Amino acid sequence: MSRGDTQKGRVSWRLLLLVLLLALVSAAGWFWHDFSRFAVTPLRVSATGESVDIGRGTSFKDIVHQLRAQHLTTSSPLYWRLLAEKMHIAGRLHAGEYAVTPGITPEQLLTAMAQGKVMLRDVTIVDGWTFREVLQALDKADKLKHETDGLDDAAIMQKVGASGERPEGRFLPETYAYVKGDSDIDILRRAHDAMSKTLAALWAQRDPNLPLATPYDALILASIVEKETGRADERPRVAGVFIRRLQKNMLLQTDPTVIYGMGSSYTGNIHKSDLTTDTPYNTYTRPGLPPTPIAMPGKPAIEAALHPAAGDALYFVARGDGTHVFASTLEEQNRNVACYQLKRCQ
Repeated sequence: MSRGDTQKGRVSWRLLLLVLLLALVSAAGWFWHDFSRFAVTPLRVSATGESVDIGRGTSFKDIVHQLRAQHLTTSSPLYWRLLAEKMHIAGRLHAGEYAVTPGITPEQLLTAMAQGKVMLRDVTIVDGWTFREVLQALDKADKLKHETDGLDDAAIMQKVGASGERPEGRFLPETYAYVKGDSDIDILRRAHDAMSKTLAALWAQRDPNLPLATPYDALILASIVEKETGRADERPRVAGVFIRRLQKNMLLQTDPTVIYGMGSSYTGNIHKSDLTTDTPYNTYTRPGLPPTPIAMPGKPAIEAALHPAAGDALYFVARGDGTHVFASTLEEQNRNVACYQLKRCQ
C-alpha cells in the first residue's frame, strides 16, 4: 500500500469516527430531550380523573407496569426508572391510593408517591341527622370499610370506645376526610371525640342558672333546637322558649320528640292521637327533657342551648316559610296557630 493510500485510509477512519461521534451526540441529545419532555408531559387521564392503588411491597417495576396496564402511560419503563433515580426517590415510594387528575405529570405523580400524599375522600355528617342516617351515609361512602355491619348500637359504641353510651347525639356533624383502608368505626370514633371535646368546651362557657344539670342535658336540648329550626337567627330564640318552659315546669310540647318516639311508625304526618300516645319521648305527656337526644346537633345548636335568647316567649309556631312566630301567652299562641296552621287569620 502506498503512502498516499495509507493517509487516505486514516482520513476515512477519522471521518467515520467523527460521524459516529456526532451520531452518538445527536442520539444522546434526542434521548435527553425526549426524556425531559416525558417528565413534564401530562399522563393520559380521563376528564373525571382516576386513581392508582399501590399495594404494600409493590416493586418499582410493578408500579410502572400498573400505570401502563391502566393506560395512564405508554412511556418506556426505562424513562420512569431514570426519572425516579434523577429525583432520588426510586426506593422511597409509599403504598396507598393516589389521585391521578387531569394534567398530572410523571414527575408530580412520583413526588406524591414519595411524600405519601394518598388520595383523600370525605363523608359528611349533617346537622340534624339521626344515628340511623349517619350509619346509612357511612354505608354508602366509597372505599370505606364497613365494620358496623350486623352490630347493634351497644356493640358499635363499644368499638368506638364509648361503652354504655347511647349513640344518638354523640357524633359531631362535620365533614371527615379518610383514606382507603379506613373504616366506618374510624369515622365514628373521630366524630365522637370531636363532639365530646366541643360539648365540654361549650359547657364550660355556658350561661349561669340554666335548668340543665349536665352537658348531656345540653346535648338533648340542642338536638330539639336543631330539629325545630334550621335558621341561625332563630336558634337562640327557640332555645329560650324551651329554657323558660323548663324553669316554669311546663311541658315542652315539641313535635320532633314525638316523631322520634314514634320510630318507624312515623310516615310523614303527625296526628292528634300521636300527641296523646305516651312514649318516653312524648313531651306532651311527659315533663322535662326526653331521655336522649333525638338527633345530632351541630355546634350552633349547642351554643344556642347554652346561650338562649332572653325574653318572655313561651310558645312558637311555624309560619310555613321556614320561620316561626313567637308568643308569650297561650291566647296569643292560639291566634297564631289559627292564622298560620289553620289559615284563619283575623
